[in-house]
Amino acid sequence: MKKVIVSVFIFISLFMTVTSKAQIQNQTIDEDIEIPETMIWSIDSLLNDWKTQKYLDLQKDCQTAKDNPFFPDSIYNHRLSRIPSIMEMPYNSVVRSFIDLYSVRLRQQVAIMLSSTNFYIPIFEEALDAYNLPLELKYLPIIESALNPTAVSRAGATGLWQFMLSTGKEYGLETNSLVDDRRDPIKATWSAARYLKDLYEIYHDWNLVIAAYNCGPGNINKAIRRAGGESDYWEIYNYLPKETRGYVPAFIAANYIMTYYCDHNICPIESTLPVVSDTVIVNKEIHFDQISSICNIDKEELRSLNPQYKRDIIPGNTKPYALRLPHYTIPTYIENQDSIYNYKRDEYFTNRKKVEAKQKPKVPTSRTTYYKIKNGDTLSTIARKHGVSVSKLKQWNGLKNNNIRAGKTLKIIK
Repeated sequence: MKKVIVSVFIFISLFMTVTSKAQIQNQTIDEDIEIPETMIWSIDSLLNDWKTQKYLDLQKDCQTAKDNPFFPDSIYNHRLSRIPSIMEMPYNSVVRSFIDLYSVRLRQQVAIMLSSTNFYIPIFEEALDAYNLPLELKYLPIIESALNPTAVSRAGATGLWQFMLSTGKEYGLETNSLVDDRRDPIKATWSAARYLKDLYEIYHDWNLVIAAYNCGPGNINKAIRRAGGESDYWEIYNYLPKETRGYVPAFIAANYIMTYYCDHNICPIESTLPVVSDTVIVNKEIHFDQISSICNIDKEELRSLNPQYKRDIIPGNTKPYALRLPHYTIPTYIENQDSIYNYKRDEYFTNRKKVEAKQKPKVPTSRTTYYKIKNGDTLSTIARKHGVSVSKLKQWNGLKNNNIRAGKTLKIIK
């Protein structure tokens, strides 16, 4: 643990040496462009969100320089042209400004994201390939979430692919108090691939597709109308929302930096998260602490592999759910399922299954009757006949003594 803390400290110190240059580079962003939200997250926030203090460490064989090398525009232009891409990735001053952001101010963020690519990129590529989409789109979550599966934007978009609640539900992503499939790397990726394919059926232009992914088809259609029917991203550029003006250039810059990071002396951070993992099906309600205790798996690792479970609870009693585990722990889990489900169950699941509502005590209701006195009646015989006391008869009828007369009426309350 001490080793990790020292490494993080060294890395943040490295970041501080390039901050002044980053500030200079940042001034080149046009004021009419809004930088995507993930590009302005602080490194402290990113480290905290990803729990990287525990899982990430600096590679010892990486040659890291303090300064970002300078390259002329011709080099950037040439390098972009060498990326094997169906999508158009032109070079201009706006793209250059975002490359500068990634290679200078956001060097440490790039290093952290590179550490997660071994885990996430194969998931992205599989879904994109299945829908015959450009594999370059695998870097779209870099703009959307900085590869943080629990990221939440100011507008409430969530997960690697930043689905809004309504769009997520439209594409089959479950969201409730315990589960948010928008945070599930696999489910959200396949939903995003379907959404991107649907957008391409509308625009048949990949730059417009990812622009629409950012601001919605309505804003794209409005920009096209205001531009006199032009359907090229760079032609409608000035009619787009500020963030979307920076979105496509940022996407191009992300493809560049994730391909040429070594040329900018950016040192990837080595992740100890398991590259090889597998899933088991859970059919009962289970808490991460139960799994962690019996299988000796760190709970933070469980959270990293299963970010869709918001409260560390898998509600397997409602329907089957998938639990992702490091591959080497699968046999242990299978062999100890009963022990896991029963471990401190009453402590982790305190919600009562059945509760009887306390009933209000019944208050006796009274009924008043009247009795006509007959010859020979006394208060004692009348009281005994109606199951009441003589004193109550006298009280109800205002009698001061036991004298009564035939023909009179007595009030009796029961």
